[in-house]
Amino acid sequence: MQVTSPKTRAVLGQVSDMDLRLLRVFKSVVECGGMAAAELELNIGISTVSRHIKDLETRLGMVLCRRGRGGFMLTNEGQAIYEQTLHLLASVETFRSSVDEIHLRMGGELQLALFDKTATNPAARIAKAIALFSERAPDVSLNLKVASINAIERGLIDGSVHVGIIPAHRESRSLLYTALFGETMLLYCGQRHPLFGQDHAGLDWDDLRQHHFAGLGYHSPNMELSHREKLTRHATGSDQEAIATLILSGRYLGFLPDHYAASFVQNGQMQAIKPALFYYLCSFVSLLRRAPQPSRASLLFQQCLVEAHAAVDG
Repeated sequence: MQVTSPKTRAVLGQVSDMDLRLLRVFKSVVECGGMAAAELELNIGISTVSRHIKDLETRLGMVLCRRGRGGFMLTNEGQAIYEQTLHLLASVETFRSSVDEIHLRMGGELQLALFDKTATNPAARIAKAIALFSERAPDVSLNLKVASINAIERGLIDGSVHVGIIPAHRESRSLLYTALFGETMLLYCGQRHPLFGQDHAGLDWDDLRQHHFAGLGYHSPNMELSHREKLTRHATGSDQEAIATLILSGRYLGFLPDHYAASFVQNGQMQAIKPALFYYLCSFVSLLRRAPQPSRASLLFQQCLVEAHAAVDG
């Protein structure tokens, strides 16, 4: 009689404090791109970092990463564990913030994410909001990152981001939106492009379709306009920096924030094309998730954003 082998049991039982520590080390290694870089981030020796990763692999019963002459690379299992680690640590932080709420003490961490190239926008008062928040919640550790629109929205929904700032586009029922500031997007060409230095007075949208266009590869005001005006995307960028690089090649036209492109224009590397016609306006909004109830720190930062931008209007 054939004996059926028992199902393989998961190696990990209860999650201990040591497991959380090992997972935090693993998260840092992944985000730093290797153990040598994580050594500085974690302020521990590389041999200790390596031992922690090996201990975690033993604890989980799987190989998480490859390291050698080819550099650091996650395995498929390692990528999956990294994504689950983000969810777990976000949940732990949510629990800690909830305990702070009970004690009426505002502590823990606030995860803030914003779309790129806002620092040069004179209408953006995010730095002012951060200053207000740090005065009112000095015990909260603020973590700020720049990410794509999609990544920020996903982070808010899964809890890894507490407050997001993005250009307004389609809305999700899971999120709360508050208007903050505006931005003007102009169409640019690089100095090697055939349109650079030419008379643009007679150009229209039909003429633009004869040139290669570089646009953002996800739902955004940039994508909405390119679809509306039937601009075929011949090159795709993940952010404004990528679009600027494509424009500088001289092979593509693309839209950039006027404040961000100003230095390229001043240096003679780019030129705006008929800005009275080829432009669109963006409205930036702050985001909170509807449920569960945002933490006191998240709500306070949202209030600071509103106050900082209201001061400009007033």
